Amino acid sequence: MKRQYRMPFGAEVTSDHKVHFRLWAPAARQVMLFVDDQPPVSMLKLDNGWYEWKSIDALTDSRYRYQIDGGLFVPDPASRYNPEDVHAASQIIDPAAFDWQDHAWRGRPWEEAVIYELHTGTFTPEGNFAAIEQKLDYLADLGVTAIELMPVADFPGRCNWGYDGTLLFAPDSIYGTPQDLKHLIQSAHQRNLMVLLDVVYNHFGPEGNYLHCYAPQFFTGRHHTPWGAAINFNNAASRTVRDFYIHNACYWLEEYHFDGLRLDAVHAIHDTSQPNILEELSQAVHETLGSQRHIHLILENDHNSARYLTRERSGKIVYYNAQWNDDAHHAFHTLLTGERDGYYADYANQPIYQLGRCLTEGFAYQGEISGYRNDQPRGEPSAHLPLSAFINFLQNHDQIGNRAFGERLTTLTEPAALRAAVILLLLSPSVPMLFMGEEWGAREPFPFFCGFGGDLAQAVTAGRRKEFARFERFRDPAARDAIPDPCASSTFTIAKLNWQTRTESPHREWLELYRELLAVRQRMIVPRLFDARNGHFEILSEQALHAGWLSGDTAQLSVYANLGATPANLANLPLGNIFFSSEAKLDQHLNAGVLPAFAVAWYLKEKHESV
Repeated sequence: MKRQYRMPFGAEVTSDHKVHFRLWAPAARQVMLFVDDQPPVSMLKLDNGWYEWKSIDALTDSRYRYQIDGGLFVPDPASRYNPEDVHAASQIIDPAAFDWQDHAWRGRPWEEAVIYELHTGTFTPEGNFAAIEQKLDYLADLGVTAIELMPVADFPGRCNWGYDGTLLFAPDSIYGTPQDLKHLIQSAHQRNLMVLLDVVYNHFGPEGNYLHCYAPQFFTGRHHTPWGAAINFNNAASRTVRDFYIHNACYWLEEYHFDGLRLDAVHAIHDTSQPNILEELSQAVHETLGSQRHIHLILENDHNSARYLTRERSGKIVYYNAQWNDDAHHAFHTLLTGERDGYYADYANQPIYQLGRCLTEGFAYQGEISGYRNDQPRGEPSAHLPLSAFINFLQNHDQIGNRAFGERLTTLTEPAALRAAVILLLLSPSVPMLFMGEEWGAREPFPFFCGFGGDLAQAVTAGRRKEFARFERFRDPAARDAIPDPCASSTFTIAKLNWQTRTESPHREWLELYRELLAVRQRMIVPRLFDARNGHFEILSEQALHAGWLSGDTAQLSVYANLGATPANLANLPLGNIFFSSEAKLDQHLNAGVLPAFAVAWYLKEKHESV
């Protein structure tokens, strides 16, 4: 089976074996096309800033680049592959050259999702797509159902988190070829695993983006992001810009057969159009691909905009399946570590209440004032949404890597408290997400790293350390100098997982726990998720709660969880049958009205059961 997503730009191999080159360069007076060692040609200038050329001489795998106004040479911004990094020539890729064997794959329903986030470069010693493929049996056996790749779009240098990508249609050559990525996805589907991709539509990286030189209309000076110039989604010439991103989304989903996308930091996208780019993009994806198979769209959105998670009365998703729920993470983290710096300050006073709200209503902040955000209201009401609209987690790349030293929770909290949190997270109705290595209690840090050089590298290093100057422990310049240099190769190296430790104690016991919990989730929780509703909770102590949910008219799910070292008293005895607990005979303590320290018990009461 062949898959090729046709785009109005880039280098497209046509059905008559020609290559159609198209570039939007509204600020250029002339564009020359260079293909391999062939004589250059002056591309035909069209209306609205477009240049094109159809070639009978260009072949699959040929290298090509554009020259702007007789001077600057640039790669194709819609390059499908740049084998020698972002500054060099692009390569013509014929998508039809890959013969897909997963034609029967239709994806998996969203309610079955258990997401495993990983970084291609540090997940394995080899750090490439082929090496991930060798771990697919392990991941399937673990019990996850979806792999989420951190961004793979071509970035400058030999290592990067991925959020500095500049060629958004090209998988980075450090990780492998387009065929390698397709083979990984196909192999995952053969194991009933979905594959999701993290994409960045709010900015380009600071190196390797040449659009400013020949298409400055791609950006707007009216808005700014923390990472660079804002993308022009609603000013003059924005139609082409909007199409660029919409085609990018459809391209990854169709040509690479990804099962979904996670849109990074959409709160940094500025667009007052009707519909705005988030709405238009989701509608295009659903209309183009949604009738063929399960396609899942995920947001990271600090604004907690519940409207993007809307469902129709039938339960059909209108825009996006779910949002990463930072509120849940922050409440968990505050309870487990006691930290109060930075954004954790918003969770310092009542973390157990905020956690209960996340478990039963989605967001903790549903319009309340956020002190961390300059006393501005944050969020929208979310209790009407299904809990599958929220992705909860104890760790992810941001929440580890945003720390100065990139420490994981295994080094920050007591094992008993972390174990209780894991049991609470993985059996809760919201979609759970793990960060690579979490399942065996990996202790390798995941600090921020990148592969910039020269003055830019120095600026990034200084900027990274300056970020932490407002924290008490880093007010001394000497303390800040100890923060790992993002551009040092050693910072990247220490982030690589050590797979050997997973068979050693205590890592072996952590892995056994995760496998057991995920098996229980698929058996006991997933079948009741589609109609899970009417969540409620009560606070038992400063670190303990009881939460419950109804699943239609058939069952009541409930949990008693204590993340603290002090036992909590129960006002009411549990209802139903216990199906998972953190320790043997825990039900005896609960029936006596006591919830011990670091204890979690899950109950299920079917409708026909007597009280």
